[in-house]
This record gives sequence, C-alpha cells and structure tokens, in this order.
Amino acid sequence: MLPLLHVHHIAIICSDYEVSKRFYTEVLGLSVIREVYRAERQSWKLDLALNDHYIIELFSFPGAPPRPSRPEAIGLRHLAFAVSDLDATVQGLAQHQVVAEPIRVDEFTGRRFTFIADPDDLPLEFYEV
Repeated sequence: MLPLLHVHHIAIICSDYEVSKRFYTEVLGLSVIREVYRAERQSWKLDLALNDHYIIELFSFPGAPPRPSRPEAIGLRHLAFAVSDLDATVQGLAQHQVVAEPIRVDEFTGRRFTFIADPDDLPLEFYEV
C-alpha cells in the first residue's frame, strides 16, 4: 500500500488566462496563494485555494491543444466541489451569468448535483453534501 495522504492539487491549462483567473477567483471564489509568470515557458501559474487548502494550479501555455471532447475523453472527466446548499450555489452562479445544467439526483446516494462549464468548457460539478 502506498502512503498516500490526500489529493494535493489539480492542474488546469486554460486558453485565456485572464478570463479563467477571473472565473476561478470571482465566480467560484477561490483565493490566490501565488501568481508567477515563467518567462522561459511563456506561462502564467496561479495557485488557488479553497478554505485555505491549496487545490488548483491554473496554467497558461501558448498553443495548447483543445480537449478532444466533453466529458467522456480519456483523462480527467470533471472536477467536483462539495456544497452545502445546491440551490444557493446555482443562484450564485446565475448572478455571474453562469448557467447550470438541470439539477439531478445521484441514484446511489440520493444527493443532488449539477454541472457547469468553466471558460474552456471543462466540466465542473457541484455536489450537495
């Protein structure tokens, strides 16, 4: 057994750094830990936290290829955030003109959830706990 402790972070490459930075900080409300420009790679790296826990590295790379399809391409399927009030979350997203899919119910847990797309059409889930 490996001595894994928890997920350290998730890395996301975006197509428009400023748009994605605004989305993840102003719409989702993640806080900035550190932002650096790496000149040798022509790339921004933004470390983001949720409730003081480092969770996302947001990168910009020139000429990055698009994701092949959504959401069933091989690789990471989606990123899910736990929320205590799904209705309030959907309303908060709507205030930023972010449209959520219709709310569904997990057939195994009975919990409600919905999806949105980030600025690069990456699927983000909000799961009521």
